[in-house]
Amino acid sequence: MTGAGRGLGAAIATALAADGCAVAVNDLPESSGAAAVVDAVQAAGGEAILAPGDVTTPEGVGAAVAAAEDAFGPIDVLVPCATGPQPEAAVEHMTWEDLLLPLRFFTLSPLLLVQAVLPGMRAAGGGRVVIIGSDLAQRTDVGWSAYSAAKAAQLALVRTWARELAADGINVNAVAPGWIPVERHASTAPEHLAAYTARVPLGRMGTPADVAGAVVWLASSAASFVTGEQVTVNGGHRLT
Repeated sequence: MTGAGRGLGAAIATALAADGCAVAVNDLPESSGAAAVVDAVQAAGGEAILAPGDVTTPEGVGAAVAAAEDAFGPIDVLVPCATGPQPEAAVEHMTWEDLLLPLRFFTLSPLLLVQAVLPGMRAAGGGRVVIIGSDLAQRTDVGWSAYSAAKAAQLALVRTWARELAADGINVNAVAPGWIPVERHASTAPEHLAAYTARVPLGRMGTPADVAGAVVWLASSAASFVTGEQVTVNGGHRLT
């Protein structure tokens, strides 16, 4: 479980552990949040270990996967959730670097992670990959074209990898949240939250638990015949 030191990643790691998974909690080595997630899981009677590493680099992925496999054996469920800066930029001000930054987190990192766990999954006869995407892969928001393009590319990888790896018994899916407020949104103006909520047919903001529930389902045997799909968790926001 990458990017699990806070926000959606922390909620997903905790939910997977509560469902009986032994969880390797990944974040950057300097993160204190990941250790807190491990402590919380263990205090609740679950299994968790730290697996630090920068998962946008081959070295970081290698370190994180090695820590997980040393503790629990081959990885059978991979959940890439790590994210980075998400700057807004109008098209007239956008640079190539603005486009490359989200691609590093949302396409390069999942590629490196899947390549690292693939031998173990193949040897075990199968596995699950559940990538955390975004509903911005399929809708629009002004100033977010770099982020949206990276998430759309990520979804294309999910669908293609699902076909490539199906014969190995490996299911590849995505969970696509809408805007789910977490710690980094603490300073968001109330009127901005209210305006977004007004466009959600179900009439509320989503929570990290909503996203975590979809991930737990896709990682479970109940979703064994689901692959190449994106489960959108946004209260119907893209319908408006």
